[in-house]
Amino acid sequence: MTTRIRDVMSADTASVEPMTTVARAARMMRERDIGDVLVAYDCDLFGVLTDRDIVLRGVAEGRDPEVTPVGALCTRPPLVTLDPEDTTDHAVELMRRYAVRRLPVVERGGCPVGVVSLGDLAATEDPHSALADISTAAPTH
Repeated sequence: MTTRIRDVMSADTASVEPMTTVARAARMMRERDIGDVLVAYDCDLFGVLTDRDIVLRGVAEGRDPEVTPVGALCTRPPLVTLDPEDTTDHAVELMRRYAVRRLPVVERGGCPVGVVSLGDLAATEDPHSALADISTAAPTH
């Protein structure tokens, strides 16, 4: 059975503008219990900021999160993205090829509408796997 990305993606994503501080984005991630935010101007996807970006490109390089803009740390284009009508098989292929754990989902006009993660795919494609169990478990904090 072919599953469409729109059926497995997280549509309730967080988005910030490129000049938003890293500290503000990190607080948003904590409050929403998410590992990434889309960086966008309205419908123009500028990049993706992950918790890993904050650690490796921010903290490890000694940047001040209270003044550093997310646009300075996020993964920038060319971004690998999915269309809501793409299949989960295509998402898996892209994640393997580009060694990424999350992919932004954008409509044909370029407007970001969600994110699909490795955990989303595991829960859909192999619901009995350890990754699926971890991905669907309630937070422990």
